[in-house]
Amino acid sequence: TLENPRLWWPRGYGEANQYEMTATLLRDGRPVDTLSFRQGLRTAELIHDDIIAEDGSGDFCFVVNGKRIYVKGTNWVPADAFHGSDMERIPAILDLVRDVGCNAMRVWGGGVYESDFFYDWCDGNGILIWQDFMMACGVYPHTERMLGQLREEAAAVVRRLRRHACICLWAGDNECDQNYCWGDMKQDPARNRLTREVLPQVLHAEDWTRPYLPSSPYVSSEAFRAGKQEQTPEQHLWGPRDYFKGHFYHDANAVFASEMGYHGCNSPASIYKFIGREKSWPVDGNEQYLYHAASPETQDAPYIYRIPLMSGQLRFLFRQEPQNLDEYARMSQISQAEAKKFFVESFRSRRGRRTGLIWWNIMDCWPQISDAVVDYYFCRKLAYFFIRRSQSPVCLMMDDHSGALTLYGVNDLLRAVRAEYSVRDLDTGTLLVRGETLLDAEASTPLHTVRDDGKAHFYAIEWKTETGETGTNHYLQGAPQFDYDWYMRSLKKMNYDEFEGFDA
Repeated sequence: TLENPRLWWPRGYGEANQYEMTATLLRDGRPVDTLSFRQGLRTAELIHDDIIAEDGSGDFCFVVNGKRIYVKGTNWVPADAFHGSDMERIPAILDLVRDVGCNAMRVWGGGVYESDFFYDWCDGNGILIWQDFMMACGVYPHTERMLGQLREEAAAVVRRLRRHACICLWAGDNECDQNYCWGDMKQDPARNRLTREVLPQVLHAEDWTRPYLPSSPYVSSEAFRAGKQEQTPEQHLWGPRDYFKGHFYHDANAVFASEMGYHGCNSPASIYKFIGREKSWPVDGNEQYLYHAASPETQDAPYIYRIPLMSGQLRFLFRQEPQNLDEYARMSQISQAEAKKFFVESFRSRRGRRTGLIWWNIMDCWPQISDAVVDYYFCRKLAYFFIRRSQSPVCLMMDDHSGALTLYGVNDLLRAVRAEYSVRDLDTGTLLVRGETLLDAEASTPLHTVRDDGKAHFYAIEWKTETGETGTNHYLQGAPQFDYDWYMRSLKKMNYDEFEGFDA
Protein backbone atom coordinates (compact mmCIF):
# COMPACT_ATOMS: atom_id res chain seq x y z
CA THR A 1 0.00 0.00 0.00
CA LEU A 2 1.30 3.46 -0.95
CA GLU A 3 0.11 6.59 0.79
CA ASN A 4 -0.55 9.51 -1.60
CA PRO A 5 1.13 7.82 -4.59
CA ARG A 6 2.62 9.89 -7.39
CA LEU A 7 0.45 8.80 -10.32
CA TRP A 8 1.46 8.16 -13.91
CA TRP A 9 -0.18 10.61 -16.32
CA PRO A 10 -0.31 10.86 -20.12
CA ARG A 11 1.66 13.71 -21.61
CA GLY A 12 0.02 17.06 -20.97
CA TYR A 13 -1.93 15.89 -17.93
CA GLY A 14 0.88 15.60 -15.41
CA GLU A 15 4.17 13.82 -14.89
CA ALA A 16 4.78 10.29 -16.12
CA ASN A 17 5.79 9.29 -12.61
CA GLN A 18 7.36 5.89 -12.06
CA TYR A 19 8.59 4.07 -8.98
CA GLU A 20 11.75 2.02 -8.71
CA MET A 21 10.43 -1.41 -7.79
CA THR A 22 12.27 -4.46 -6.51
CA ALA A 23 10.64 -7.86 -6.03
CA THR A 24 12.54 -10.54 -4.14
CA LEU A 25 11.73 -14.23 -4.12
CA LEU A 26 12.53 -15.92 -0.80
CA ARG A 27 13.00 -19.59 -0.03
CA ASP A 28 13.28 -20.50 3.61
CA GLY A 29 13.85 -16.82 4.32
CA ARG A 30 16.78 -16.53 1.92
CA PRO A 31 16.63 -14.54 -1.37
CA VAL A 32 16.93 -16.75 -4.42
CA ASP A 33 15.95 -14.28 -7.14
CA THR A 34 15.44 -10.53 -7.51
CA LEU A 35 13.72 -8.47 -10.20
CA SER A 36 14.09 -4.69 -10.43
CA PHE A 37 12.01 -2.48 -12.73
CA ARG A 38 10.28 0.88 -13.00
CA GLN A 39 6.52 0.97 -12.50
CA GLY A 40 3.94 3.68 -13.15
CA LEU A 41 0.71 3.65 -11.14
CA ARG A 42 -2.57 4.68 -12.71
CA THR A 43 -6.10 3.57 -13.47
CA ALA A 44 -7.36 3.26 -17.05
CA GLU A 45 -10.91 3.12 -18.37
CA LEU A 46 -12.62 3.42 -21.74
CA ILE A 47 -16.08 4.95 -21.79
CA HIS A 48 -17.86 4.20 -25.03
CA ASP A 49 -21.29 3.82 -26.56
CA ASP A 50 -22.01 1.22 -29.22
CA ILE A 51 -24.00 3.49 -31.55
CA ILE A 52 -24.22 7.22 -32.20
CA ALA A 53 -27.70 8.36 -31.20
CA GLU A 54 -30.14 10.02 -33.57
CA ASP A 55 -29.29 13.42 -32.09
CA GLY A 56 -25.59 12.83 -32.81
CA SER A 57 -24.60 12.15 -29.22
CA GLY A 58 -22.26 9.36 -28.22
CA ASP A 59 -19.05 8.82 -26.31
CA PHE A 60 -15.68 7.18 -26.81
CA CYS A 61 -13.17 8.49 -24.31
CA PHE A 62 -10.10 7.33 -22.43
CA VAL A 63 -10.24 8.04 -18.70
CA VAL A 64 -6.95 7.90 -16.79
CA ASN A 65 -6.93 8.32 -13.00
CA GLY A 66 -10.56 9.37 -13.26
CA LYS A 67 -9.83 12.18 -15.75
CA ARG A 68 -11.06 12.32 -19.35
CA ILE A 69 -8.13 12.47 -21.78
CA TYR A 70 -8.19 14.22 -25.16
CA VAL A 71 -6.07 12.05 -27.46
CA LYS A 72 -3.63 13.55 -29.96
CA GLY A 73 -2.11 10.44 -31.46
CA THR A 74 -0.52 8.70 -34.40
CA ASN A 75 -0.65 5.12 -35.67
CA TRP A 76 2.51 3.10 -35.20
CA VAL A 77 3.56 0.55 -37.81
CA PRO A 78 6.75 -1.56 -37.70
CA ALA A 79 9.90 0.54 -37.78
CA ASP A 80 11.43 -1.45 -40.62
CA ALA A 81 10.32 -4.18 -43.01
CA PHE A 82 13.39 -6.09 -41.81
CA HIS A 83 12.88 -6.24 -38.07
CA GLY A 84 16.55 -6.82 -37.38
CA SER A 85 16.97 -3.12 -38.17
CA ASP A 86 14.21 -1.94 -35.81
CA MET A 87 16.43 -0.79 -32.95
CA GLU A 88 18.52 1.30 -35.34
CA ARG A 89 15.38 3.29 -36.13
CA ILE A 90 12.94 3.14 -33.22
CA PRO A 91 14.62 5.72 -30.93
CA ALA A 92 14.68 8.35 -33.68
CA ILE A 93 11.06 7.62 -34.69
CA LEU A 94 9.93 7.95 -31.07
CA ASP A 95 11.66 11.34 -30.90
CA LEU A 96 9.52 12.39 -33.88
CA VAL A 97 6.37 11.27 -32.06
CA ARG A 98 7.27 13.46 -29.11
CA ASP A 99 8.35 16.40 -31.28
CA VAL A 100 5.14 16.45 -33.33
CA GLY A 101 3.11 16.85 -30.14
CA CYS A 102 1.46 13.45 -29.68
CA ASN A 103 0.32 12.09 -26.32
CA ALA A 104 -0.78 8.68 -27.67
CA MET A 105 0.00 5.98 -30.20
CA ARG A 106 -1.98 3.07 -31.54
CA VAL A 107 0.17 -0.02 -32.16
CA TRP A 108 -1.63 -1.19 -35.30
CA GLY A 109 -2.83 -4.79 -35.57
CA GLY A 110 -1.13 -5.38 -38.92
CA GLY A 111 2.32 -5.00 -37.42
CA VAL A 112 4.28 -6.56 -34.57
CA TYR A 113 4.35 -6.50 -30.78
CA GLU A 114 7.12 -4.04 -30.07
CA SER A 115 10.26 -4.37 -27.96
CA ASP A 116 10.55 -3.69 -24.25
CA PHE A 117 12.54 -0.56 -25.16
CA PHE A 118 9.52 0.83 -27.02
CA TYR A 119 7.12 0.41 -24.09
CA ASP A 120 9.72 1.57 -21.55
CA TRP A 121 10.18 4.76 -23.57
CA CYS A 122 6.42 5.34 -23.72
CA ASP A 123 6.18 4.75 -19.97
CA GLY A 124 8.85 7.37 -19.35
CA ASN A 125 7.44 9.93 -21.78
CA GLY A 126 3.76 9.70 -20.91
CA ILE A 127 2.63 8.29 -24.26
CA LEU A 128 -0.69 6.46 -23.91
CA ILE A 129 -0.68 3.21 -25.91
CA TRP A 130 -3.64 1.62 -27.64
CA GLN A 131 -2.38 -1.93 -28.18
CA ASP A 132 -3.92 -4.07 -30.90
CA PHE A 133 -3.47 -7.82 -30.96
CA MET A 134 -1.89 -8.78 -34.27
CA MET A 135 -4.84 -9.51 -36.52
CA ALA A 136 -5.98 -7.20 -39.28
CA CYS A 137 -8.33 -6.73 -42.21
CA GLY A 138 -9.73 -10.23 -42.51
CA VAL A 139 -11.92 -13.06 -41.25
CA TYR A 140 -9.57 -15.50 -39.54
CA PRO A 141 -10.14 -19.29 -39.29
CA HIS A 142 -11.76 -20.76 -36.18
CA THR A 143 -10.00 -24.11 -36.17
CA GLU A 144 -9.00 -25.50 -32.80
CA ARG A 145 -5.37 -25.05 -33.85
CA MET A 146 -5.94 -21.34 -34.54
CA LEU A 147 -7.86 -20.81 -31.31
CA GLY A 148 -5.12 -22.52 -29.34
CA GLN A 149 -2.30 -20.64 -31.03
CA LEU A 150 -3.95 -17.27 -30.40
CA ARG A 151 -4.52 -18.19 -26.76
CA GLU A 152 -0.83 -19.06 -26.36
CA GLU A 153 0.32 -15.94 -28.20
CA ALA A 154 -1.95 -13.58 -26.27
CA ALA A 155 -0.97 -15.02 -22.88
CA ALA A 156 2.73 -14.57 -23.65
CA VAL A 157 2.22 -11.02 -24.93
CA VAL A 158 0.05 -9.93 -22.02
CA ARG A 159 2.42 -11.38 -19.41
CA ARG A 160 5.34 -9.53 -21.01
CA LEU A 161 3.60 -6.17 -21.41
CA ARG A 162 1.09 -5.89 -18.58
CA ARG A 163 3.44 -4.05 -16.21
CA HIS A 164 3.62 -1.05 -18.60
CA ALA A 165 1.53 1.88 -17.40
CA CYS A 166 1.48 3.33 -20.92
CA ILE A 167 -0.77 0.56 -22.24
CA CYS A 168 -4.29 1.80 -21.54
CA LEU A 169 -6.26 -0.41 -23.94
CA TRP A 170 -6.11 -3.91 -25.37
CA ALA A 171 -7.88 -4.07 -28.75
CA GLY A 172 -8.69 -7.39 -30.42
CA ASP A 173 -7.77 -6.54 -33.98
CA ASN A 174 -7.77 -4.00 -36.78
CA GLU A 175 -10.92 -3.82 -38.95
CA CYS A 176 -11.91 -7.47 -38.66
CA ASP A 177 -15.39 -6.52 -37.39
CA GLN A 178 -15.82 -4.49 -40.56
CA ASN A 179 -14.83 -7.48 -42.66
CA TYR A 180 -17.57 -9.53 -40.98
CA CYS A 181 -20.05 -6.82 -41.97
CA TRP A 182 -19.14 -6.64 -45.67
CA GLY A 183 -19.78 -8.80 -48.72
CA ASP A 184 -21.98 -11.80 -49.39
CA MET A 185 -21.00 -13.57 -46.17
CA LYS A 186 -22.17 -10.71 -43.95
CA GLN A 187 -22.64 -11.85 -40.36
CA ASP A 188 -22.64 -10.55 -36.81
CA PRO A 189 -19.00 -9.90 -35.71
CA ALA A 190 -19.99 -11.30 -32.31
CA ARG A 191 -19.55 -14.72 -33.93
CA ASN A 192 -15.80 -14.10 -33.99
CA ARG A 193 -14.64 -16.50 -31.25
CA LEU A 194 -11.10 -15.13 -31.42
CA THR A 195 -12.04 -11.67 -30.13
CA ARG A 196 -15.23 -12.50 -28.20
CA GLU A 197 -14.07 -15.68 -26.49
CA VAL A 198 -10.31 -16.37 -26.57
CA LEU A 199 -8.92 -12.89 -25.93
CA PRO A 200 -11.41 -11.96 -23.16
CA GLN A 201 -10.62 -15.25 -21.39
CA VAL A 202 -6.88 -14.58 -21.59
CA LEU A 203 -7.28 -11.03 -20.31
CA HIS A 204 -9.57 -12.13 -17.49
CA ALA A 205 -6.87 -14.54 -16.35
CA GLU A 206 -3.78 -12.43 -17.02
CA ASP A 207 -4.73 -8.71 -16.83
CA TRP A 208 -8.11 -7.51 -15.58
CA THR A 209 -6.86 -3.94 -14.97
CA ARG A 210 -7.35 -2.53 -18.47
CA PRO A 211 -10.31 -2.00 -20.80
CA TYR A 212 -10.73 -4.27 -23.80
CA LEU A 213 -12.20 -3.40 -27.19
CA PRO A 214 -12.93 -6.42 -29.45
CA SER A 215 -12.05 -4.64 -32.69
CA SER A 216 -11.27 -1.27 -34.20
CA PRO A 217 -13.76 -0.07 -35.23
CA TYR A 218 -15.87 -2.16 -32.85
CA VAL A 219 -19.26 -3.27 -34.19
CA SER A 220 -21.57 -4.55 -31.46
CA SER A 221 -24.44 -6.96 -32.09
CA GLU A 222 -26.81 -4.06 -31.48
CA ALA A 223 -25.12 -1.94 -34.14
CA PHE A 224 -25.04 -4.88 -36.59
CA ARG A 225 -28.73 -5.75 -36.12
CA ALA A 226 -29.70 -2.11 -36.54
CA GLY A 227 -27.67 -1.82 -39.75
CA LYS A 228 -25.57 0.92 -38.14
CA GLN A 229 -22.17 -0.73 -38.33
CA GLU A 230 -20.73 2.53 -39.69
CA GLN A 231 -22.49 4.71 -37.10
CA THR A 232 -20.18 3.87 -34.23
CA PRO A 233 -18.53 6.57 -32.08
CA GLU A 234 -15.03 5.32 -32.99
CA GLN A 235 -14.36 5.18 -36.72
CA HIS A 236 -11.63 4.81 -39.35
CA LEU A 237 -12.23 7.80 -41.62
CA TRP A 238 -10.79 6.87 -45.01
CA GLY A 239 -13.81 7.11 -47.28
CA PRO A 240 -13.43 8.15 -50.94
CA ARG A 241 -10.20 10.08 -50.22
CA ASP A 242 -11.47 12.85 -52.45
CA TYR A 243 -11.16 16.54 -51.50
CA PHE A 244 -10.23 16.67 -47.82
CA LYS A 245 -13.06 19.12 -47.07
CA GLY A 246 -15.60 17.06 -49.00
CA HIS A 247 -18.79 15.80 -47.40
CA PHE A 248 -17.28 12.57 -46.05
CA TYR A 249 -14.63 14.36 -43.99
CA HIS A 250 -16.31 17.67 -43.27
CA ASP A 251 -19.56 16.15 -42.03
CA ALA A 252 -18.26 12.98 -40.39
CA ASN A 253 -20.12 12.17 -37.16
CA ALA A 254 -17.27 10.26 -35.49
CA VAL A 255 -16.61 11.07 -31.85
CA PHE A 256 -13.13 9.51 -32.05
CA ALA A 257 -11.12 8.57 -35.15
CA SER A 258 -8.44 5.93 -34.70
CA GLU A 259 -7.35 6.13 -38.36
CA MET A 260 -7.51 9.09 -40.74
CA GLY A 261 -4.98 9.75 -43.46
CA TYR A 262 -4.19 11.40 -46.79
CA HIS A 263 -1.49 10.74 -49.36
CA GLY A 264 1.62 12.86 -49.82
CA CYS A 265 4.45 12.37 -52.29
CA ASN A 266 7.98 11.94 -50.96
CA SER A 267 10.48 14.72 -51.53
CA PRO A 268 12.63 14.34 -54.69
CA ALA A 269 15.76 13.64 -52.63
CA SER A 270 14.10 10.51 -51.23
CA ILE A 271 12.53 9.42 -54.52
CA TYR A 272 15.93 9.51 -56.21
CA LYS A 273 17.15 6.99 -53.60
CA PHE A 274 14.56 4.29 -54.31
CA ILE A 275 13.36 5.05 -57.84
CA GLY A 276 16.34 6.90 -59.30
CA ARG A 277 16.49 10.10 -61.32
CA GLU A 278 15.98 8.49 -64.74
CA LYS A 279 12.70 6.83 -63.74
CA SER A 280 11.41 9.59 -61.45
CA TRP A 281 9.38 11.59 -63.98
CA PRO A 282 6.63 11.55 -65.07
CA VAL A 283 4.72 10.02 -62.17
CA ASP A 284 1.50 8.95 -63.90
CA GLY A 285 1.68 5.58 -65.64
CA ASN A 286 5.16 5.00 -64.24
CA GLU A 287 5.68 1.37 -63.17
CA GLN A 288 8.34 2.35 -60.66
CA TYR A 289 5.79 4.36 -58.70
CA LEU A 290 3.28 1.51 -58.88
CA TYR A 291 5.92 -0.86 -57.48
CA HIS A 292 6.21 1.45 -54.47
CA ALA A 293 2.50 1.98 -53.80
CA ALA A 294 2.56 -0.42 -50.79
CA SER A 295 2.34 -3.65 -52.81
CA PRO A 296 5.10 -4.65 -55.26
CA GLU A 297 2.92 -5.55 -58.24
CA THR A 298 1.60 -3.56 -61.18
CA GLN A 299 -1.23 -5.86 -62.29
CA ASP A 300 -4.32 -6.69 -60.24
CA ALA A 301 -2.63 -5.32 -57.12
CA PRO A 302 -4.82 -3.95 -54.34
CA TYR A 303 -2.93 -0.67 -53.83
CA ILE A 304 -1.82 0.63 -57.21
CA TYR A 305 -4.86 2.94 -57.21
CA ARG A 306 -3.00 5.10 -54.68
CA ILE A 307 -0.71 6.72 -57.27
CA PRO A 308 -3.47 8.03 -59.58
CA LEU A 309 -5.41 8.92 -56.41
CA MET A 310 -2.51 11.10 -55.25
CA SER A 311 -2.24 12.74 -58.67
CA GLY A 312 -5.97 13.39 -58.69
CA GLN A 313 -5.85 15.03 -55.27
CA LEU A 314 -3.21 17.58 -56.22
CA ARG A 315 -4.87 18.31 -59.57
CA PHE A 316 -8.17 18.89 -57.81
CA LEU A 317 -6.51 21.34 -55.42
CA PHE A 318 -4.42 23.39 -57.87
CA ARG A 319 -5.16 25.13 -61.16
CA GLN A 320 -1.72 24.47 -62.67
CA GLU A 321 -0.33 21.17 -63.91
CA PRO A 322 2.99 20.16 -62.32
CA GLN A 323 5.80 20.52 -64.85
CA ASN A 324 8.43 18.45 -63.06
CA LEU A 325 8.93 16.23 -60.04
CA ASP A 326 9.78 19.16 -57.78
CA GLU A 327 6.44 20.85 -58.49
CA TYR A 328 4.55 17.57 -58.32
CA ALA A 329 6.01 16.70 -54.93
CA ARG A 330 5.40 20.18 -53.52
CA MET A 331 1.80 20.23 -54.73
CA SER A 332 1.18 16.76 -53.33
CA GLN A 333 2.77 17.60 -49.98
CA ILE A 334 0.68 20.77 -49.73
CA SER A 335 -2.45 18.73 -50.46
CA GLN A 336 -1.53 16.24 -47.73
CA ALA A 337 -0.47 18.92 -45.25
CA GLU A 338 -3.65 20.96 -45.64
CA ALA A 339 -5.71 17.77 -45.35
CA LYS A 340 -4.10 16.54 -42.16
CA LYS A 341 -4.13 20.03 -40.70
CA PHE A 342 -7.86 20.14 -41.40
CA PHE A 343 -8.41 16.71 -39.84
CA VAL A 344 -6.54 17.60 -36.64
CA GLU A 345 -8.14 21.01 -36.31
CA SER A 346 -11.68 19.89 -37.13
CA PHE A 347 -11.40 17.44 -34.22
CA ARG A 348 -9.68 19.82 -31.80
CA SER A 349 -12.03 22.74 -32.51
CA ARG A 350 -14.97 20.46 -31.69
CA ARG A 351 -13.39 19.35 -28.44
CA GLY A 352 -16.18 18.49 -26.08
CA ARG A 353 -18.17 16.42 -28.52
CA ARG A 354 -15.00 14.94 -30.02
CA THR A 355 -12.47 13.18 -27.84
CA GLY A 356 -9.45 12.47 -30.02
CA LEU A 357 -7.81 11.63 -33.32
CA ILE A 358 -5.10 9.04 -34.05
CA TRP A 359 -4.01 10.05 -37.54
CA TRP A 360 -2.28 7.74 -40.02
CA ASN A 361 0.73 7.71 -39.66
CA ILE A 362 4.10 8.91 -38.37
CA MET A 363 6.63 6.89 -40.41
CA ASP A 364 7.19 4.53 -43.33
CA CYS A 365 8.85 1.16 -42.70
CA TRP A 366 10.26 0.92 -46.23
CA PRO A 367 10.67 3.25 -49.24
CA GLN A 368 7.18 3.86 -50.60
CA ILE A 369 4.54 6.45 -51.55
CA SER A 370 2.11 6.66 -48.66
CA ASP A 371 0.10 8.59 -46.06
CA ALA A 372 3.09 8.76 -43.67
CA VAL A 373 4.29 12.23 -42.70
CA VAL A 374 7.94 11.09 -42.46
CA ASP A 375 9.40 8.83 -45.14
CA TYR A 376 11.70 5.85 -44.70
CA TYR A 377 14.78 8.08 -44.96
CA PHE A 378 13.57 10.34 -42.13
CA CYS A 379 12.74 13.16 -44.53
CA ARG A 380 9.77 15.01 -43.02
CA LYS A 381 6.95 15.96 -45.36
CA LEU A 382 5.21 19.33 -45.05
CA ALA A 383 2.34 17.64 -43.18
CA TYR A 384 4.67 16.89 -40.28
CA PHE A 385 5.23 20.59 -39.64
CA PHE A 386 1.58 21.50 -40.12
CA ILE A 387 0.49 18.80 -37.64
CA ARG A 388 3.12 19.88 -35.11
CA ARG A 389 1.72 23.41 -35.20
CA SER A 390 -1.91 22.24 -35.07
CA GLN A 391 -1.20 19.95 -32.09
CA SER A 392 0.50 22.61 -29.95
CA PRO A 393 -1.09 22.81 -26.47
CA VAL A 394 -2.46 26.32 -27.14
CA CYS A 395 -3.49 26.86 -30.75
CA LEU A 396 -5.82 29.24 -32.55
CA MET A 397 -7.53 27.78 -35.60
CA MET A 398 -10.46 28.35 -37.94
CA ASP A 399 -13.22 25.97 -38.97
CA ASP A 400 -16.64 26.25 -40.59
CA HIS A 401 -18.35 23.25 -38.96
CA SER A 402 -20.81 25.50 -37.11
CA GLY A 403 -22.20 26.87 -40.39
CA ALA A 404 -19.99 29.95 -40.25
CA LEU A 405 -16.25 30.51 -40.54
CA THR A 406 -15.25 30.74 -36.88
CA LEU A 407 -12.00 31.41 -35.05
CA TYR A 408 -11.46 29.04 -32.12
CA GLY A 409 -9.02 29.21 -29.27
CA VAL A 410 -8.09 25.66 -28.24
CA ASN A 411 -6.34 25.21 -24.92
CA ASP A 412 -5.22 21.74 -23.84
CA LEU A 413 -3.49 23.01 -20.72
CA LEU A 414 -4.91 22.23 -17.29
CA ARG A 415 -5.20 25.95 -16.55
CA ALA A 416 -6.84 28.88 -18.27
CA VAL A 417 -4.58 31.06 -20.43
CA ARG A 418 -5.00 34.73 -21.33
CA ALA A 419 -4.00 35.46 -24.93
CA GLU A 420 -3.89 38.33 -27.40
CA TYR A 421 -4.64 37.33 -30.99
CA SER A 422 -5.19 38.61 -34.51
CA VAL A 423 -6.25 37.38 -37.94
CA ARG A 424 -5.24 39.17 -41.12
CA ASP A 425 -5.59 38.57 -44.84
CA LEU A 426 -2.10 38.00 -46.25
CA ASP A 427 -2.99 39.35 -49.71
CA THR A 428 -4.44 42.67 -48.63
CA GLY A 429 -2.92 43.04 -45.18
CA THR A 430 -6.42 43.69 -43.87
CA LEU A 431 -6.80 43.06 -40.15
CA LEU A 432 -9.95 40.96 -39.80
CA VAL A 433 -9.87 40.17 -36.10
CA ARG A 434 -8.02 41.46 -33.05
CA GLY A 435 -8.79 40.61 -29.48
CA GLU A 436 -7.77 39.44 -26.06
CA THR A 437 -9.48 36.72 -24.08
CA LEU A 438 -9.14 34.09 -21.39
CA LEU A 439 -9.02 30.64 -22.98
CA ASP A 440 -10.66 28.11 -20.69
CA ALA A 441 -8.63 25.10 -19.60
CA GLU A 442 -9.10 21.90 -21.63
CA ALA A 443 -11.58 23.52 -23.97
CA SER A 444 -12.23 24.90 -27.43
CA THR A 445 -13.59 28.44 -27.23
CA PRO A 446 -15.30 30.13 -30.20
CA LEU A 447 -13.90 33.66 -30.44
CA HIS A 448 -15.08 35.38 -33.63
CA THR A 449 -17.01 34.75 -36.81
CA VAL A 450 -15.25 35.82 -40.01
CA ARG A 451 -17.20 36.75 -43.14
CA ASP A 452 -16.98 34.12 -45.87
CA ASP A 453 -17.22 35.74 -49.30
CA GLY A 454 -16.58 32.45 -51.12
CA LYS A 455 -13.25 33.65 -52.54
CA ALA A 456 -9.76 32.32 -51.97
CA HIS A 457 -8.00 33.81 -48.96
CA PHE A 458 -4.90 32.89 -46.98
CA TYR A 459 -5.48 34.02 -43.42
CA ALA A 460 -2.57 34.46 -41.00
CA ILE A 461 -3.42 33.76 -37.35
CA GLU A 462 -1.11 34.98 -34.58
CA TRP A 463 -1.29 34.93 -30.80
CA LYS A 464 0.69 35.69 -27.68
CA THR A 465 -0.05 34.34 -24.22
CA GLU A 466 0.33 36.15 -20.92
CA THR A 467 3.54 34.21 -20.28
CA GLY A 468 5.10 35.49 -23.52
CA GLU A 469 4.64 32.37 -25.65
CA THR A 470 3.82 33.14 -29.26
CA GLY A 471 2.21 31.08 -32.00
CA THR A 472 1.25 31.26 -35.66
CA ASN A 473 -1.18 29.32 -37.80
CA HIS A 474 -3.05 29.83 -41.04
CA TYR A 475 -6.33 28.99 -42.71
CA LEU A 476 -6.84 28.34 -46.42
CA GLN A 477 -10.25 29.77 -47.28
CA GLY A 478 -12.23 29.13 -50.44
CA ALA A 479 -12.88 26.27 -52.82
CA PRO A 480 -10.44 24.64 -55.26
CA GLN A 481 -8.87 25.14 -57.64
CA PHE A 482 -6.26 27.39 -56.05
CA ASP A 483 -3.39 29.14 -57.79
CA TYR A 484 -0.20 27.25 -56.93
CA ASP A 485 2.10 30.28 -57.22
CA TRP A 486 -0.22 32.29 -54.96
CA TYR A 487 -0.18 29.54 -52.36
CA MET A 488 3.63 29.31 -52.42
CA ARG A 489 3.94 33.10 -52.02
CA SER A 490 1.56 32.91 -49.07
CA LEU A 491 3.62 30.19 -47.41
CA LYS A 492 6.74 32.33 -47.75
CA LYS A 493 4.95 35.28 -46.17
CA MET A 494 4.16 33.04 -43.21
CA ASN A 495 7.93 32.38 -42.88
CA TYR A 496 7.25 28.63 -42.62
CA ASP A 497 10.03 27.47 -44.99
CA GLU A 498 9.35 23.86 -44.04
CA PHE A 499 9.89 21.79 -47.19
CA GLU A 500 12.68 19.24 -46.70
CA GLY A 501 14.68 17.36 -49.30
CA PHE A 502 13.95 19.52 -52.36
CA ASP A 503 17.48 20.74 -53.01
CA ALA A 504 19.40 17.47 -52.91
